[in-house]
Order: sequence, then structure tokens, then C-alpha cells
Amino acid sequence: MNRAPVVPADWPAPAGVHAFTTLRQGAGFSAAPFDTFNLGNKYAADGDDPAVVTRNRAQLVELAGLPSLPHWLKQVHGIDVLRVDAPADPEAAEPVADALVTSTPGVVLAILTADCLPVVFAAKDGREVAAAHAGWPGLSRGMLEATLNAMRTPAVDVVAWIGPAAGPARYEVGKDVFDVFVSHDAGAAACFAPTRQDHWLADLPALARRRLVARGMVPADIHGGDLCTISEPARFFSHRRDGRSGRIATLAWMQP
Repeated sequence: MNRAPVVPADWPAPAGVHAFTTLRQGAGFSAAPFDTFNLGNKYAADGDDPAVVTRNRAQLVELAGLPSLPHWLKQVHGIDVLRVDAPADPEAAEPVADALVTSTPGVVLAILTADCLPVVFAAKDGREVAAAHAGWPGLSRGMLEATLNAMRTPAVDVVAWIGPAAGPARYEVGKDVFDVFVSHDAGAAACFAPTRQDHWLADLPALARRRLVARGMVPADIHGGDLCTISEPARFFSHRRDGRSGRIATLAWMQP
């Protein structure tokens, strides 16, 4: 039984596929402003105590009943995808990448966010899962497409869940962000609502859906995207809202 404070993925997951996003409260040992279940930010100069983050991660494994230690990444807003075929080695350095994919049951994938999109993928036959971190820089450069490319399952046979992220009613961006998406896809302008001169509210989940469909996914197979990290301070960390912030984690695995 999963006793960790989490939001379960709301999607038609194949049998044996598990996914969720953690909440900021209900477990953990971190002090403010990382209170209390901070699972990341341990390498940042203004981050949490690394020993406390390690303790929080160990508690996650216990409370969630994970089949193995999660694969954690040093995320850099890039588009690199790492395939992993064995449980994480606790002595190994965390690799630099922004997405993970596996076809091995019992291997746990973990993505850290605090406003960026966490997106989980699963083959409809339950034989492969992936998890991606996509803030606007990675999303605009093709992070989600790169994740689908790294999977052995055709995009039309994949189902996805978009976890908690900065929502379209709260996430204001400037002309640089608007231009980078619209220059790639003129129709992406529909995902931006003007607020003031050269500023828009950006709908990151809608932008993600456009890109996933363009890459070959069936629109009805893309779920989630309705939970806003900025709007719910009691449940989620948000870098945009708070500045110094902890990280929630989105995990996915196939039952061994």
C-alpha cells in the first residue's frame, strides 16, 4: 500500500504501470522554505540540506513501497533522454539528463519539478514507461518528442499523463517565450492569452499536447494537465511563486 502523500496519475494506465506526483506536506523532514517533503534541490547553492533531502528520499521509498531505489537525475532543461535497464545504484553519481525510459519491470523513474511539466508515458501494452521534465526551454526544444523517440513503442501506441505544473491562469511569460513557440508552430499562439504589452499567460499543458499530437500521439491518449502548482501552496512547491523552493517528484514504474 502506498502511504506516501501523493497525487495518483489520473489516466487509463496499463495493468501493472504505476505513476504519481508527491505532495510537499504529509511526510519529510525539511525546514522552511523547503517544508517538508522536499525531494530535490540538494545541489543548489541556496538549496536544502543534502542530508535531509537524502532522508526524505529514503522515506519516499519506504512509504510508497517502491520496488527499487528511484533513478534521480541532475536536470538541466535539456533534451537528453537516458534509458535505464537496472535499478538505481545508490553509490553512482546522478547523470545529467531530463528524461528517463525503461522496459524493465521494477525500475523506478523519477523527475523533479516545481512548476515545469512532469510528463509520464506508458506503452499501451504495459511493456515500457518513460518520464520527462519539460519546462518551457526543454518543451520548446523538443524534450517530449525526444522522449517519444527514445521509446521503442510507436507514439500511436503510447498513453501519457501530464502532472502538476504552472497553470494557464497563473503562468505569465514574455515575448521571448511566446516567440520561441510560435516560430516553431504558428498555431501555438492559441495557447497564449495576452495580459499586457509583450506578456502572455502561457498554457504549458496545451503546448505539450500540441507537440505530442504532432509527434503522432492520439489526442484522447493524453491526460492530466489540470493541476496548477502556483495556485496550490499547501500541496505543491512552486519556484515561480516562492523563489526559493523545494521540489516535488513524479515517479513511474512497471510492477515487477
